[in-house]
Amino acid sequence: MPRATFNNKQATFLPALKKDVDAYFKENNLPKTGNWKLFSKTILFLPLAVLLYFMLLFYPMAGWIAIILCAVLGLVLALIGFNVMHDACHGCYSSRPWVNEILGYTLNLIGGNSFIWKQKHNILHHTYTNVDGLDDDVAVSPFLRLCSTQKWVPIHRIQHIYAPFLYSLNTIFWMTYQDFQKYFTQKVYRTKLPNMSSKEHIIFWVSKVFYVLVYMVIPILVLGWKNWLIGYLVLNAVMGLGTSIIFQLAHVVEETEFSYVGINDTIVIENEWAVHQVKTTADFSPKSKLVTFLAGGLNYQVEHHLFPRISHIHYPALSKIVEKKCKEFNLPYNVSPTFFKAVNSHFKLIREMGARPL
Repeated sequence: MPRATFNNKQATFLPALKKDVDAYFKENNLPKTGNWKLFSKTILFLPLAVLLYFMLLFYPMAGWIAIILCAVLGLVLALIGFNVMHDACHGCYSSRPWVNEILGYTLNLIGGNSFIWKQKHNILHHTYTNVDGLDDDVAVSPFLRLCSTQKWVPIHRIQHIYAPFLYSLNTIFWMTYQDFQKYFTQKVYRTKLPNMSSKEHIIFWVSKVFYVLVYMVIPILVLGWKNWLIGYLVLNAVMGLGTSIIFQLAHVVEETEFSYVGINDTIVIENEWAVHQVKTTADFSPKSKLVTFLAGGLNYQVEHHLFPRISHIHYPALSKIVEKKCKEFNLPYNVSPTFFKAVNSHFKLIREMGARPL
C-alpha cells in the first residue's frame, strides 16, 4: 500500500466536529441508524421494483408504455441503491448487523456484489477520495479525464459531449465486466482485495447467475430477444446515468480537489483525513426535499464522507453543524444550491480537463 503524507495544521477539526455531532444525537435522544423515514422507503421501493418487473413480463401493454416502465424500473433500482443498499453496506441502516448484511445484498439483486463494493467504496473511496491512482471511482482513464494528473488523449476534447453516453452504460459495464475483473484479479484498481470466504465466493456466483436469469434469460424467453434488448438498454441507461451523475456531482465538480500517487508510491495528500474529505467532496441541492428523498441523502456528500457510519436521514440536520465547524476552521464547505448548477459545474470541469494541457 502506498504511504500517505499529510499536513496536520488542521488536525483538530475532526475531534471538534465529532464532539458537536455526538452532542446533537445525545441531546435529541436519537440513534445514528435509520428510522421510519428510511424503513418506509424500503417498504416502498423494493415491492415497487418487483411489481414493475412482473408487469413488464406478464401484463400486455403497448411498446411505448413498456419502454416508460423499463425506465421507471431502472430509476427504482437506482433508488434502492441510494436509499437502502448504501446505508446497509455502511452498517448504518440498522443497529442489528444481520439486518445490514441482508439489505446490503440488495446490491446483489440489482446485479453487483456487496463484498467487492464494500472494499471499493467503504475502504478505498472513503479513505483515498479523489486520489488519482487509488480511488477506483475516478479511475476511468483513458475514456474520461477527470483531473489534471490523468493522461490526456485527443478524444478528451469532446468528453463533455460523450460523457452522458458512457454514464448510461455504467451499470452494464459494472455488472458484466468490472465485478468479474476484480474477482479474478483479486484487486480493486491497484489494491489487493481481502481473501474472500467460501460463503462470499458462493454468494458471488449465485448472485451473478441470478442476474443473468432474471435480467436476461427469463425476459428473452417471455418477450423475445429484441424486446428484451430494448428494455435492458433503457433500464440500464436510466440506472447507469442516475448513479453516475450522483457520484460525479459529489466529487467531480469545479470546487473539489484531487490528489495523486507520486513517485515511490507516496500518496501526495496535503491534509489530514477529515480535511481531505471536506476539500474533495461537495453537497448539492441541500434545500430540496425531493432530491434528498430520491438520492438517499447523497446530495449531502460532505456529511456522508465525514460520518459514513451515520444514516443518511440525519444528514440535513448534521449539515448545519458541519458548515458551522468548517467556517470556524477556515475550511471550504463546497455546496451547489441546485441540482442543475451542480450538473453545470461537473460538465464545465470535464470540458476544462478535456482541453489539451499546455
